[in-house]
Amino acid sequence: MPSFIEKNHFLLRRLHSLTGIVPIGVFLIAHLLTNSSVVWGGAALREGMHDAPFGDRGIAYFQEEVAWINTQVPHLLLIEITLWVSLAFHAILGIVYAKTGSANTDRYPYQGNWRYRVQRLSGYLGFLFIFYHIATLRWGWTFLIPGGTEWSFRFSASTLAAALHGSTAGLTTMGVVVSLFYFVGVSLLVFHFANGLWTAAITWGLTISRAAQRRWGYVCTGLGAALMLMAWMSLFGALAVKHDDAKRIETQVHQSAGGESRIAPAGSVADGH
Repeated sequence: MPSFIEKNHFLLRRLHSLTGIVPIGVFLIAHLLTNSSVVWGGAALREGMHDAPFGDRGIAYFQEEVAWINTQVPHLLLIEITLWVSLAFHAILGIVYAKTGSANTDRYPYQGNWRYRVQRLSGYLGFLFIFYHIATLRWGWTFLIPGGTEWSFRFSASTLAAALHGSTAGLTTMGVVVSLFYFVGVSLLVFHFANGLWTAAITWGLTISRAAQRRWGYVCTGLGAALMLMAWMSLFGALAVKHDDAKRIETQVHQSAGGESRIAPAGSVADGH
């Protein structure tokens, strides 16, 4: 007797590809755009700190964006729950499809087969990275962070830098390990999304001919390259941040915005990290 997945193969395949794009892929794009603003945000800062160095303005812009997301976006918890349900659905079905599929890279080492194998590997490791990223920087599992830094949206750049560095004083050996894990994790996630976007068009019957698949492949490659650039900018931009300097800038942002009643002043949250 056919299983539930076999009987609903047509629908589940399309839902699997759809959740990889909406909401997961859309959130990935927004997340990387926000995080990379620590590098390019100095050009977008609309008010305050115009006389400060470009790097300082990037930290200020990043802080304003993260604070806005955590204090102004409506139904943030509902958004997070939707993302986790979508991730669980996408991951479980992805494992099922990976276990029942075959890459044939040993007998037929073609580019498509290798992409299929990397797609599976990036799914496994990518989900592990997402869990670590959320557990440490959202749920506060500081025992998994070298130095025990607790990330705070009130001091977003300084606490993120400390978490990646492994201390508030600079890069440590374990900080290098965590940063390398981040580099591999975000790179695999970008590949998984860009390659999955290409295969999703085939699943939905949008690119039937080889020519259409080739043209769509150019689009996905371009998008993947842009997202990869943003991912690396996010990581290396955060690594370039000095904790104490960033905390000083974040405090200035709070004061200039008159946000003491909404955002805790320096010393009440980030001290001790």
